[in-house]
Amino acid sequence: MKISLLLTGNELMSGDTVDSNSAYIAQSLKDIGVTPYIKKVVGDDLNLLVQSIEELCAVSEVLIINGGLGPTVDDLTALALSKATGSPLRRHPDAMSHLENWASSHDFKLTEPNLKQTDLPETCEVVDNPIGSAVGFHCLYKECLVICTPGVPSEFKKMVEQQVLPLLQSHFDIVVKSKVTRMRLFGMTESGLQDIINKQFPDWPKEIDLGFRVQLPVIEVKLSSYGEENDSLNLRWAEKLRVLLGDFIIGDDNTRLTQALNQTLLLNELVVTTAESCTGGAIAAEITSEAGSSAVFNGGFVVYSNQMKSSILGVSSETLQEHGAVSEQVVLEMAAGAIRLTNADMAMAVSGIAGPTGGAANKPVGTVWMAWGRKNGLKTRKFFLPMSRRAFQKTTTAIAMDLIRRDVLGLDTQVDYFRNA
Repeated sequence: MKISLLLTGNELMSGDTVDSNSAYIAQSLKDIGVTPYIKKVVGDDLNLLVQSIEELCAVSEVLIINGGLGPTVDDLTALALSKATGSPLRRHPDAMSHLENWASSHDFKLTEPNLKQTDLPETCEVVDNPIGSAVGFHCLYKECLVICTPGVPSEFKKMVEQQVLPLLQSHFDIVVKSKVTRMRLFGMTESGLQDIINKQFPDWPKEIDLGFRVQLPVIEVKLSSYGEENDSLNLRWAEKLRVLLGDFIIGDDNTRLTQALNQTLLLNELVVTTAESCTGGAIAAEITSEAGSSAVFNGGFVVYSNQMKSSILGVSSETLQEHGAVSEQVVLEMAAGAIRLTNADMAMAVSGIAGPTGGAANKPVGTVWMAWGRKNGLKTRKFFLPMSRRAFQKTTTAIAMDLIRRDVLGLDTQVDYFRNA
């Protein structure tokens, strides 16, 4: 099957927005044994869009258009498809009903620009959008199935899973992989993961496709097979991988690191608090991004300056003066102070040098100390993460959450993160 992708938007051309949607649809199409034939990116230019639709439909069986379904004048997909197919724009009743329901559920007052999202080519049928205000739509043109989807990644992903793939299966004789097993890992590199599997399983069966998808901060490992006769083989090799990868696995399917941590705390009836310096509250923000986090988190502290470390958490001025803010002694006192003030069961404290300045010979940029655990059982580790400031903060946050998860589960907390390449 020849499936082409057409992505539209000036923000894609300028680099203001990174195209993640085409990577996602390409990965998803693998589940039905298809690789995109042509990918084309164009700006918000009506004539160029019309020309691109005509050209790609002439050589493709399916054209997926992504973006340009919004309410503003630069959202041109419906108009471009109308001109290419010669099908006039009409206010589609199903699109209108969807928009009204969306507005009602979001307590949103519709304006005339919003109604533009319901004006679709007359020959098109609606593709439901379970999240956003704009429906997708599809039609046949030059014997090519054209499917138009929104550019917002969260909306696009839901539509691919729930609408686009089933639509393709209904139009074409597609053999879908009968068994897909997914597991999510944290703390390994993609290359390290592949190397370990190559060494341990040189006899990997050809019936099982092995794939990786990096979804920072985790990696998804996917085992896919065709035919029910290979289902048991899929499960058997998945179990071998679970044994091999062990503690690095945080869950199955779409498990998030925050989700794995919060569920672990909840099942063990534990409440955690945070004391953060270099991460600026990112650990607390991640924990509370999950629904129900109030059951496992009752408060945290961002103590960026030495004065705040002392006045809020009770870190002694002598400790700060003798050892410096980025030290084992300071994070221990930060963690103890956070537990004392919140009466939480556990704490995570971090203090580091995010850079790009502020380092020294004995404490270079990228140095971070962490202290975690319970009041009478605090543990510490020093990490060196030489990377950009933002990457440093994200990586520190992820490692901190994983250390708490491991500690609660009684797993090894001296794991050599990301050194398994």
